[in-house]
Amino acid sequence: MSLRLLLAAAAMLGGALPLLPGGEPVNPVEFRHARITDTWKEFASTLTFGRGQTLALVDDGCKLAMPEWQAKMDGTPKVRVAHDAVDGDGDPSHEGRGYHGSTIGIPSSLNLAGRWGVAYNNQVAVIRGLECCHCKVADAATLARALQWVLDHHAAHHITTVNLAPVDDLAHDQPVPTAIDAKLVKLRELGIWVSAPTGNHQFAKGISWPASQPHCFAIGAVKPGKDEIHLDRHEKVDLLVPAQATSSSNAIACGASMILREAIEKNRYEWKADGPNLAAAMMAIFQGTGVAVEDPVTKRTYRRLDLLAAVRRVSPKTR
Repeated sequence: MSLRLLLAAAAMLGGALPLLPGGEPVNPVEFRHARITDTWKEFASTLTFGRGQTLALVDDGCKLAMPEWQAKMDGTPKVRVAHDAVDGDGDPSHEGRGYHGSTIGIPSSLNLAGRWGVAYNNQVAVIRGLECCHCKVADAATLARALQWVLDHHAAHHITTVNLAPVDDLAHDQPVPTAIDAKLVKLRELGIWVSAPTGNHQFAKGISWPASQPHCFAIGAVKPGKDEIHLDRHEKVDLLVPAQATSSSNAIACGASMILREAIEKNRYEWKADGPNLAAAMMAIFQGTGVAVEDPVTKRTYRRLDLLAAVRRVSPKTR
């Protein structure tokens, strides 16, 4: 039942909203394409879809007064903690040209009025790491402080995943050494997933920084409902996800990684055969179970997210 019909039913019942048998995906076409909704159904009795994990949203700030970020789940606030790594305080409000961070967590984390993001029961840590998501490499200084904050506080706040959302809108065919690189190495060693969008300019010979960096997964996109690669790509791309923009594909990938992590841990899956750390192993599983997508422009074959296949891979009944 759609949210509109549910609200109409609530009006007929004097304002009481009927209990939902399941959530309505915030991106229906994209979630069906990546088999996220199928994963919700098949593993509804065994997985909690993000509960107990926190996703760090490293972007250009956030309007925390929005209903999406004021929401509570069984009394637990959706926003667990907030920090401004630019100013060094606890207020991540947008300043200057910032705007993007208020919405980038919705595909991964929304749980409001019966609408769900991928890992809808997770919590988020909102971290302002720069002024605007359309950034410059010079923003590495404050982004490095944001990533250091994650390193310092990941255990206390159960941060398992980082959405490193900025893009510099350039076509990098090689890494660009900056202050964030050492932080990315440490996060990867801890098994914390860090990914970034490749960019949205149809570049075929390079991708945006910081997705261009080692130890940061680069997430590209296919057209929703169709395994046709679009937007920026290069041999560095690790995974494709259905979305209209790579910021959304990366957000979806972050939520999917939280679900796969939970499945690995609950099933005591021996992931060390797949990679040197948990984050690398999860990417290997996503790639190994993903759908092959041929790109006629770059003449490369990429892998598109199939969350159900990945979770089945680490689940005892389907291994």
